[in-house]
Amino acid sequence: MKRNSIIGLLCFLSVFVFAQTPRSKQGGGKSKAKGTSSRVKSSVQPGKSITPSVQLNELVQPSVVPADKSGSSSLQSNGPSSSASTTIPSDLTKPLSQSAKSSASSTTDKPIDGYYKKEIIQNARVTPYAAMREADVVYSKRVWREIDLREKMNNVFGAPKARLIDIILDAINAGELTAYDPTGRKGDVNGDEFSSILTPHQVMSKLADSVLVPILDKDGNTVGTTVKSGEFNPDSVTKYRIKEDWLFDKQRSVFEPRIVGIAPMIKIKAAGQSFDDQPAFWVYYPEARPLFATKAISNRKNDVTNLSYDDLFVKRIFTSYIVKESNVEDLRIKDYAQGIDRLFESERIKKELMDYEHDLWSY
Repeated sequence: MKRNSIIGLLCFLSVFVFAQTPRSKQGGGKSKAKGTSSRVKSSVQPGKSITPSVQLNELVQPSVVPADKSGSSSLQSNGPSSSASTTIPSDLTKPLSQSAKSSASSTTDKPIDGYYKKEIIQNARVTPYAAMREADVVYSKRVWREIDLREKMNNVFGAPKARLIDIILDAINAGELTAYDPTGRKGDVNGDEFSSILTPHQVMSKLADSVLVPILDKDGNTVGTTVKSGEFNPDSVTKYRIKEDWLFDKQRSVFEPRIVGIAPMIKIKAAGQSFDDQPAFWVYYPEARPLFATKAISNRKNDVTNLSYDDLFVKRIFTSYIVKESNVEDLRIKDYAQGIDRLFESERIKKELMDYEHDLWSY
């Protein structure tokens, strides 16, 4: 009885060890049975008996083969079936900390400067003007006016974080805006009809102050001079000139201004003398509206204004004075008025426009 129990226990242990031993995936038929016995023999050292404590990791121990020139490594087993190897990409064998660092550095973005993302102005679109036919326009008056940034209401144009001249120049250098030459020529006497295009380099040369640089020979003697442009100071732009049309549309019964062009003003210096401010270049306002609609303005009392530069111009949130109106002689106000009379003439033209709109209706 006792002998039969021992024989049964040995049979049970043999079946248990056979069940715990992995089979080779490459072999088939008879090779499976042979592979089983060979794996058991190879995993057990001489003089060591097989016990139920023999586990799978003791029978088949994987080993990693060093990476080859292709940058991949192989996973192999110690048994006779070790010829079957699994290729592992080299990036999976890197330490987890290195892969985590690389992924973190690639996905790191600039943190939000605040507690919410400001997208209203950045994603804004231009509100198009109402369509207008020539047959519906019964009155039109062209006016040139200047915006002086030294006035308190116009300080927003020169705010360091949202300076208008910086926005315009960045767009010109990026090819988003086109600058036009303000120099008069045949067919464009005043130079404000957008007839000649300027390159970004020409624009910067007009804005930057020019200096005379001496030309020296090999002995250090001055043999001549050349003119080179210096650095541009954005604070030197203190005025903007606007060309606009005041139109009355009988179809909609609306009397409104529409800006045609805008030009930054610069001081002209020559022979030690300073002359009146002149336009550096002209920008076609309808082309600039999509850009201005995505540029927020600064507010002295509230940071959340949700107003763009396009809103600033369309809603007339600025102060200005008229320097010219369309006339037969093509005269500017300074051509026939001097001193304080210029301001009086500017106010007269403003009142004339207001009176025209007022006289259209009966009260």
